[in-house]
Parts: sequence; C-alpha cells; structure tokens
Amino acid sequence: MTDTIGKPSRRSGGRATRLVKRASKPVIDPCPPGQIGGAYRPLSESDLHRIYDTALRLLSELGMGEVPDRLAQDLLKAGAEDDGQGRLTFPRSLVEDASAKAAKTFILHGRDDNRSIEVGGNKVYFGTGGAAVQTLDMDNGLYRPSTLADLHDFTRLQDTLANVSWYTRCCVATDVPDNFDLDVNTAYALLRNTTKPTATSFTLAEHIDPIVKMLDIAAGGDGAFSKRPFMKAHISPVISPMRYGEDAVDVVYDCIRHNIPMSCITAAQAGATAPATMAGFLAQSLAETLASLVMVHAIAPGYPMVFSNWPLVVDLRTGAFSGGSGESTVLNAASAQLSNWLGLPSGVACSMTDAKAIDAQYGAEKGMSSLAAALAGGNLIYESSGMTASLLGASFEAFVLDDEMHSNTYRALRGIEVSEDNLGFEAIKEAVLGAGHFLGGDHTITAMERDYFYPTLADRSEPRTWAENGAKDAWTLARARAREILTTHHPEYLSTDQDAEIRRQFKIL
Repeated sequence: MTDTIGKPSRRSGGRATRLVKRASKPVIDPCPPGQIGGAYRPLSESDLHRIYDTALRLLSELGMGEVPDRLAQDLLKAGAEDDGQGRLTFPRSLVEDASAKAAKTFILHGRDDNRSIEVGGNKVYFGTGGAAVQTLDMDNGLYRPSTLADLHDFTRLQDTLANVSWYTRCCVATDVPDNFDLDVNTAYALLRNTTKPTATSFTLAEHIDPIVKMLDIAAGGDGAFSKRPFMKAHISPVISPMRYGEDAVDVVYDCIRHNIPMSCITAAQAGATAPATMAGFLAQSLAETLASLVMVHAIAPGYPMVFSNWPLVVDLRTGAFSGGSGESTVLNAASAQLSNWLGLPSGVACSMTDAKAIDAQYGAEKGMSSLAAALAGGNLIYESSGMTASLLGASFEAFVLDDEMHSNTYRALRGIEVSEDNLGFEAIKEAVLGAGHFLGGDHTITAMERDYFYPTLADRSEPRTWAENGAKDAWTLARARAREILTTHHPEYLSTDQDAEIRRQFKIL
C-alpha cells in the first residue's frame, strides 16, 4: 500500500501502540516441556522385532537367576517356570501378558499439583538423576566431596528451573553415614526445597515405612502420601547379567505396599556386564528390564512403573565409564524407541558428559546426547541436568546451562507449524508492495513471541560488544546466575509445624 506521492504508508497505531498491545498479552512459552518426540528412529521395524524376539528368547530359555524366595513364589503363580538349575524362566505368553497389563500412562504428582506431569505416550520431559559423590566447587572450579548442604542447594536451585520437570537427588551427601540417616535426610532435602515431582532411593526396605511417615506429615496426615504420592523410587532390582538383587526386590515390595511409583532401572555396561555389540546389548538390556516388568506384574498387575533400560558404555581400552560418547547417544535413543514401540512409559539417560570442566567437550556431549534422546521420544530423560565427570560430579553452573539447552531442544521437537497464516502470503505481499521488509510488522511480532526462544546465557552479541562486556564465557555467566538464585531463592515448602514435627521424630542433620 502507498500514499498519493508513492511512498509506503505507515500503518496505523505505530510502534508505541504495538508495544502496549504486546504488554497486555499473556506471555507465551515457545518451547514448554512435554513436547512430542519419536521422529528419530535408529532401529528399523525389522531391527525392533529381532531385538525383541531375542530378549524373549533370553527370558524363556535362560531366565533369571538368584530369585528371592518371596518373588519366586509370586512369579511361579504368575506363570514362570523353574528350570531345575536355580533359575526361573519366563514363557513368551507371561512377558506379553505383563506388557499388555502394564500401566501405559500415569501421573507423577508434585506437591504443587500445577507441577504434576503425565508419564507415557509420546511426551518428552527432562529431569535429573545420578548419585554424584563430588561437586564442582563454584569458588575454585575444582571437585570436592558432595555434602548434605550441596544437596539442599541443588534442590533449591532446580526448583526455579522450568525445564527440570521432576527432581531426583543428583548427589550423595558423603558427610552423612550411608544408612537410614542418609535416606531420611535425602528425602527431607527434597521435601523442604521443592514442590515438583521428586524421586529418591531407599538403601533398605525397612527404611521405607518411617520415611513414608515423614512424607505423610508433609502431605497432611496419616495415609495422605499414599493417596497422592509425590515422590517415586529409583530401584535397580536386576543385576546384570540376568539376575535379581534381593535387597532391591525387597524395596520393590514395600514401595508397592505404599503406592510409591517406581523407575525400575537396568544399567548394564556394554563390554562388561552386557555384550559389547550394540544389538546384543539392547537385547540383553531389554530382557532385563522386561524381567523387572514381569516382577511388578507378578506382585501387582498394572502397577505404575517407568520402563528404564539405561545403556551404559565402557571405554574398552581403560574400563572407564563413557557417558558422553556417540555410542551412548545412539544406544539410549534406541532404548527409548524400543520402550515406546512396546507402548511402555520410557526412561533413558542423557547428558552424561565425561567432561570435568564446563567446556567444549561438555557442550558437545550434552547437546548431542540430550537431543537424540528427546528426538527418539524418551518420556523421562534422566541425568539430563547438572551432571558432569561421567556421573561422578554435579555442577551448579551445569544446571542453569542445561536448562537453557533443554529449551532449545524442546523448540527443535516442536517443529514447524504450517498454517494459512504462518505461510504468510498476505504478509509477503504487504512487505513487497509496501515497506520492502518485515521488521516490526504484526506478522513478525506475533511470530517473534510465539515461535522463537531467546536465550539469556548464550551470547549472541558481536565480538566488540562481547569484549566491552568483559569477554565472559558460558561458565562465568552460569556461575553468576547460579549464585544469584542460591542467594535469593529460599522456599518455605514445609510449615513451621510440619518441620518441627519431622524434626521431633527424625534425626534431621
């Protein structure tokens, strides 16, 4: 459109009017958690069938060893068979019955219901995991033993991060004895500092009853937690290769008794406790995770369980764990694909960088592995925030950097929406016949707000501006952001009475 002397006319309202309109609109998140995954399929349909058939053959011909007596009785009642040589075998029909009756979706509750998420289907959520025994110190940039204070600080920090959808303790408090005191103080740190869905581990089954009493206090009274459980358990009931672990199986029974959702995690290591070949590894890992599912099915059919087949890779030259490798990347993506193909809520691991510093290795390994796991459709992606040093370390700076990385990953998953308006025919026509550009146009402004993510840590300035602002690298910027959060965010998620009652009944350190 032009005016009478041939110059492009100004659209009514002007920039000030548009800014007022924009300020009155609700803020749009262009890349929220829960985006749809599944586009990356490292395995063909034939591959999936062959791996699955091999897993079923392993279970039907080799079966599981070291089965605790109580579990053996329940498995035999469900249809398992005793091979007479100390192992129980699982007929194909039993495994398929367990898969058919398994919970396909379920809610991971937050104490704040607005933070609850639905697990399963094709939605992708990033969260945490790990048991780091070292923390990257923000003062000197070196590692030191992780403490209970660190666990409280990590929990407070992630409470502010939108892309950490659930929180599992990321470090072990090495200054607390590895017994009930550790389990109860770990659970307390989660209760005190976040209302997101949480997860923890129980060293022994006898620790569960008293900790549930503490969770009941936070939930509002006896039995309240079990009615709406906001903390799930991470359990590894299968020890590779192909046997059960009695202590972990006992924990499974008590978690079911208290209605605690579970992630049953298989964590075989390629070339050590599972085949070095990727296909062989996937077959064994799938068989072992199916063995966890059959176990849960035999105890309580349909009980909520995250099907967590986590491939771990060993550097075969040294025996060191290699979490940031290309092999780990493709194996975890394939594990997510297998779980989704079976229709089971999937859990895989990513961002397990082997880097110790916040450097180029860190960024490459985290970006590669987390994007692949998300594109493959992992429902819950563990280890994805804050972990460094092949899971031996956790970093405050890493938490805030990873949160921004997840926004970019979610944006990639969201893809491109093709609509009549988005195709922009009229906007192109208006720009060509009018101003000759798209800057400041309503079509551009709408897209800017709806379709683009704008980072706050990644530096997009030109070199001179970057130098004038101190030439800061990502580690420096992330450290400042982490310090700011830890200085200002001190949530009070337990009332004074609840905290006092917990401290009266438990040894809170």
